[in-house]
Amino acid sequence: MQKRKLGKSNLEVSTIGLGCMGMSFGYGPPKDKQEMISLLRKAVELGVTFFDTAEVYGPFTNEELVGEALAPVRRKVVIATKFGFKLDPKTGRSIGVDSRPEHIKEVAEASLKRLRTDVIDLFYQHRVDPDVPIDDVAGAVKELIREGKVKHFGLSEPGVQTIRRAHAVQPVTAVQNEYSLWWRRPEQEVLPALEELGIGFVPYSPLGRGFLTGRMDENTPFEASDFRNTLPRFTPEARKANLALVHLLNEIAKRKKATPAQIALAWLLAQKPWLVPIPGTTKLKRLEENIGAAEIELTPDDLREIEDAASEIKVQGARYPEHLEQMTGR
Repeated sequence: MQKRKLGKSNLEVSTIGLGCMGMSFGYGPPKDKQEMISLLRKAVELGVTFFDTAEVYGPFTNEELVGEALAPVRRKVVIATKFGFKLDPKTGRSIGVDSRPEHIKEVAEASLKRLRTDVIDLFYQHRVDPDVPIDDVAGAVKELIREGKVKHFGLSEPGVQTIRRAHAVQPVTAVQNEYSLWWRRPEQEVLPALEELGIGFVPYSPLGRGFLTGRMDENTPFEASDFRNTLPRFTPEARKANLALVHLLNEIAKRKKATPAQIALAWLLAQKPWLVPIPGTTKLKRLEENIGAAEIELTPDDLREIEDAASEIKVQGARYPEHLEQMTGR
């Protein structure tokens, strides 16, 4: 697989990464550990070098899974993880945000152990903490970089002012925000700022949490513990309305002898050369399909057609409930 550099940093990764959250958390019960270890190692064989996890996924179990799976090939891969949530010591559930410098350092030490490594390649603040100045957060990560425990600093779902202030203290290598054909807000302010500052961009949920694959409609059931049950965009009514976007992807896919998921990823890759999406999956067939998107070239005419058609489609439903959306763009 081809590689890309995240912004002006020297962090080079596969053109398509792998989001690991769903293997342990978020989309129903955790998947079989040995099956997921096999899948992660197969991803490396197929050329994936960029893996995304976080302490809160599980919590903790996803980092442990990624650490065990990638230990034999640790020097060949880039592992990104995240800090910044406050976890209930009894249940392990998130009960708010916490980016106090001392907490960041505690999380780093614990993540290093779970990931079975001596250095975190990319350490993201998972969500901005309104009670801790971003200068202090960036300063804490700067110290971890100086100590050799972290290589690169990242931010997830920040606003532009946060990005600029953090970058002035410790250069930000990558920003991770949701971005896809059905969530395009980063185009308004974040992408232009990243281009100006030379920061890479890592879209999560690049397939709209599975919706843009074309394998879902208003009647598709979710497991009780699947967090999509809580998202306004995934009500049956919203899904029915949003199928117009999938039909558009389907039309292009037929012409390109591809799948809707591959067109959705190819569209993202065509936006910026310093952008690396991290679709998640728990199935080998889907992993191979996602990786195949890197070989699909959309012409300027294809991109114009997608743009024109997408501009006529109004996506229905908020992406998060209000209390979660308030944690983004700070």
